[in-house]
Amino acid sequence: MSELLAHARTRIDAADAEILLAHVLDKPRSWLFAHADDLPEPSALGLFAELLERRATGEPVAYLTGSRGFWTLDLAVTSATLVPRPETELLVEQALLRIPPDAPWRLADLGTGCGGIALALAKERPGATMVATDLSDEALDVARGNAQRNGVGNIEFRQGSWLEPLGEDPYDLIASNPPYVADGDPHLGEGDLRFEPALALSCGSDGLNALRAIADGASARLRKGGWLLFEHGVAQGAAVRALLVGAGFVDIQTVQDLEDRDRVTLGRAR
Repeated sequence: MSELLAHARTRIDAADAEILLAHVLDKPRSWLFAHADDLPEPSALGLFAELLERRATGEPVAYLTGSRGFWTLDLAVTSATLVPRPETELLVEQALLRIPPDAPWRLADLGTGCGGIALALAKERPGATMVATDLSDEALDVARGNAQRNGVGNIEFRQGSWLEPLGEDPYDLIASNPPYVADGDPHLGEGDLRFEPALALSCGSDGLNALRAIADGASARLRKGGWLLFEHGVAQGAAVRALLVGAGFVDIQTVQDLEDRDRVTLGRAR
């Protein structure tokens, strides 16, 4: 086992190699070190070699294992969804700070993908009702499966573009991690991003088209004093604040991530 991992670490990140081998063996990563002298069965070796090769070409580990941890959830992911990222948990944290623990609030998550944000909020606030939207039927199928997988029942999934599926009833809080990379950004052709759905990554020459559409329409879907929260790129804080000012929101602020980079901007409807 140790020699196998040593070889794998010459090709990919050490943690990725351990995750993939543990996945193939259906064991926790800690098991690998307790059985360092063991040698997997030939069938497992073959599968590990295949996954190692795919990871070496840049395919995300979450697509190779079919799952990714996010918040307290175990989420299935596929190539129809973005891979949940740790920085998005800041959006969940900021939303939870504003949702009273026992209030029957109406919540929405726009562009839910595999459902991470929506399911985290619904699970932490079981008295609330969540509507999660996505344009992709494939992504919604994954999200529905994740709701069952994590035992979250206070959620409804609706197909459509951003705010369109929300209906007429007002919401208390709307959250979104929309595409915010500029079309043609060179990072889209690098690393893991090459394998993730393009429509969930980039939107417009400045990356702000989805953010504009949501900001312009959200106040009509929020009750007075309701909250709108976005995740966005690290260089977009000022631009997103300006969008919310122009859309009539108040109490606007940008929250920085653990690396002191602008990451989440939020505001209240008048």
